[in-house]
Amino acid sequence: MSCSHFPTGAVETKPMKNPAIQLFGNRLFSDQTVSELLVEFLLVVFSRKKTGEIEVQDPLPTWEQLARWEADPLRYAPRARLNLKLFSFIGASRLDSRHQTHREHYRHLINTLRDRIHANDDNRDEVVRTLENLFLGFQGAGSGRTWCAQSFLPVSPQFLARESIWKEKKAKRDQVEDWDSLFNRSFSYFDMNQHLFLARGGELLYLQLCQALRQTAERIAFWNRKNDLGLTDNELNPAWLHEELSRSLTHLMDHCPATLNKLADFIDRGLDLQTARRTDYDGDKRRFVKAGWCHAESWQEGYLFGVALRRLLQNSLDVVDRVHLLEHLCAMQALRTLALRSAQVLKKETTCWPGYRLVVSAPEEKRPAIRRLSQQSLKAVEKQIFRALRGPEVQLPDDPKERDKYLNQADKSYGGKLFISLAKRIGLVVPKRGAGARFVMNEQILRLLVFTTVSPGERLTFDTFKKRLENCWGIVFDASGLDKANQWLNSKSLYLPADTDEWLQEMLAAAGFLIHLSDSCALVHNPAGIREEER
Repeated sequence: MSCSHFPTGAVETKPMKNPAIQLFGNRLFSDQTVSELLVEFLLVVFSRKKTGEIEVQDPLPTWEQLARWEADPLRYAPRARLNLKLFSFIGASRLDSRHQTHREHYRHLINTLRDRIHANDDNRDEVVRTLENLFLGFQGAGSGRTWCAQSFLPVSPQFLARESIWKEKKAKRDQVEDWDSLFNRSFSYFDMNQHLFLARGGELLYLQLCQALRQTAERIAFWNRKNDLGLTDNELNPAWLHEELSRSLTHLMDHCPATLNKLADFIDRGLDLQTARRTDYDGDKRRFVKAGWCHAESWQEGYLFGVALRRLLQNSLDVVDRVHLLEHLCAMQALRTLALRSAQVLKKETTCWPGYRLVVSAPEEKRPAIRRLSQQSLKAVEKQIFRALRGPEVQLPDDPKERDKYLNQADKSYGGKLFISLAKRIGLVVPKRGAGARFVMNEQILRLLVFTTVSPGERLTFDTFKKRLENCWGIVFDASGLDKANQWLNSKSLYLPADTDEWLQEMLAAAGFLIHLSDSCALVHNPAGIREEER
């Protein structure tokens, strides 16, 4: 199986028993939240990296490194930032998870910080409380978990931290009594290799991007012509896209105030350098984490992800708004991976690229035929993923009990159920509970689709905009698209009114993205300006 994955040297035997990991890569998993998909992706982007013995300081390996990269697994060196997490999140964690050593070290950090503040006692306490509230305000995912298993909103490189799982039972059994004892055997009471919440989904998206940028311009051009993807002349050149993405990712967090970065670094390393050294270094050498792998053919969705990422980062947006849109983009990319990989295993891409159709209906859709078609398309995607996990590219154990165990696990946490749960998290599927689940559009997804389809200041006809969404995302709205979806579903022909997409025009107009030229012609435009760093 290793020849169908990238990089080939990263593939391990044990995870490959899971059919979903064989098919989609290592790994997309239901316990990883939308926010944590982005956090992990950016954690790889902004960490020091290695392929073999070659170090990578920039967000992406160089063009030459990508071209030569085949077997060596990707390794990256994320920071743990335990002090910053403890300072920020212990007050927002479960009481029963606050071990004695955690509380004592927290008090040590607070007292050290107070001593560094030049003010009277009352003002010092006020400054400390203000800083605690400030950093708690950047809480991202994991509310309710142990403090070390939570993550920050990724608005600054200093907020990006690797997963740390507190081994409570082991600490209780060993009766550890002080913070230093937790690190006697290489952070033995903080497990940083389980991948429970940072479950490798962000690594997978990063590797898809790298695999895509390794393709030849000729291959990209042929694929674009065949499937009418609407890529520009520049976007057809992977070398150009690589350069633009490297620049955009480098400047992604430039707008975060430098004072906030310095404060975060001071709390994590300035108050207690030893903890950072114990978690981030092995002696004098940085600790590197071995990343997973992606399917070799995922370069197609990886290239579309790269184009969409570059277009989104072009837009001049509020920092937090950009983060939320990036979260949605990562989630949509995971959904596309599940659907597209499954379609290719079942060979449906030869009849209708990308091999599936998502019938997106109006949020308040009243017409039974369209609601039913949307529900059917959701069930069909789930069924397609189910069948692909049992398809020709998957190697299953001979023992029936073991085979059923891995298939059930894949269905529940890595396959069709993951597709539905992830789509519900971003509002692409409603209702969250109950019968009649269907695809719908919400404002945040609509904004993402406009920003990643229409460049800042550009205009596309409404029909062209819909065609781009159909060919790049498999999303359909109008009578023509619904008819193709009906054919893909092998359903009986339906009578569909001509105004099936009128609601979409209304949503675009309400969001300020539509210009009406006449009753029969409208333009979709992107009113956002270009970021200063992109000019």
